[in-house]
Amino acid sequence: MYQHILIATDGSVLAHKGLEHGLALARALGSRVTIIHVTEQYPLAMPGFGWPSTTEEIEAYLERSEQYGASVLSAAKAMAEQMGLAAETVYVDEAKPAEAIIEAAQDLRCDAIVMASNGRRGLSKLLLGSQTLEVLTKTKIPVVVIR
Repeated sequence: MYQHILIATDGSVLAHKGLEHGLALARALGSRVTIIHVTEQYPLAMPGFGWPSTTEEIEAYLERSEQYGASVLSAAKAMAEQMGLAAETVYVDEAKPAEAIIEAAQDLRCDAIVMASNGRRGLSKLLLGSQTLEVLTKTKIPVVVIR
């Protein structure tokens, strides 16, 4: 059914649940697995504050983000190996998560995307947005949403 599954994770507890489900699906189907972590772009100016960040602050953010991403992907890969799966990992820095996930799925020729959603509704969904919703609405690749 699915030959290559892309699993998105941000390292959160909810994303861990999505990772577990995605890996179990891959194992059941005998699919290849790629796990992706995306670091969002650094906000150069906060609305209402008016001053940009310093170069040092930006560099520190990028370094922390890269370290965090590496630890998330390392733990995810170890989980895959414990389940008997050989997983590839992809780290994308300074990107919009939904766009990076869709682009990676297309570039890697994945035929399914697995990701978690916190199930926000109403005004909070409108204000906070949803990377999962954006992936669902902008890709033609099947998306399995874990909640």
